[in-house]
Amino acid sequence: MTDEQYVDGLYSEDQDLIRTKQGIAERGMPDISIADGYGRLLTMLAKMNGAKTALEIGALGGYSGICIARGLAEGGLLTSLELKAEYAEVAKVHMTEAGLGDVVEYRIGDARESLVKLQEEGRKFDFFFIDADKEGYPLYLEHAIALSNPGAVIIGDNILLRGRTTDPAKEGPSVKAVRSFNQQIASDERLMSTVLPGYDGLAIAIVK
Repeated sequence: MTDEQYVDGLYSEDQDLIRTKQGIAERGMPDISIADGYGRLLTMLAKMNGAKTALEIGALGGYSGICIARGLAEGGLLTSLELKAEYAEVAKVHMTEAGLGDVVEYRIGDARESLVKLQEEGRKFDFFFIDADKEGYPLYLEHAIALSNPGAVIIGDNILLRGRTTDPAKEGPSVKAVRSFNQQIASDERLMSTVLPGYDGLAIAIVK
C-alpha cells in the first residue's frame, strides 16, 4: 500500500465523485482527473480563500469542477474552459447531478483564445486550477496572474508528469514546459508558493 492509498482509505467514498469517475470511464474518456486527496484540497483551498469566482483550465468530466464549486462562497461561479464540447457536456451532466449545475459556466475552444477574451472582458478571479495540455502551462500561469484578484490562489496539477519532470533524460516539449512552469512558480516574485510531491505533484501559489 502506498502512502497515498493509505490516506485515501481514511475517507469514506464520495458518491458524486464516484459517479463522475464512472461516467468518465463509461464514455471512454481519459482517466486523468485530479487525485482524490488533491480534490479534497481544492475544496479546502477555495473555501479557505473565500473564493467567489474561479477559473478552471481543463474540465474533462467535471471531477475537479465539483471539488472547486463545493468550496466557493455562496453565489460563487466557476468558469470552466474546455477544448472539447463533448467533454464539457459530460462535465455539465456530472456537475448537475452533484447539485452544482447552476454554479458553472463553460467556454468551449482553445484555452489560449478564451483567456484572452476573459481579459478583454475585464474578468477577475479568486481561484485558478490549471489541468490541461502541459505545453500550455507557462502561458496559462501568466494569464492566471493577469486575471487574478489580489490574494488569488493558483494551482497546477500533474507537475511531476509521472516521473518525467525529474528525469534528466526526458526533454520533450511537455516536460520542458512543465519544468519552466515549476521554476516560475518557485521563483516569481509576484507569487508565494509551494509544490507538493504526492500523487503526481501539485503546485500551489498565492498572488501577492
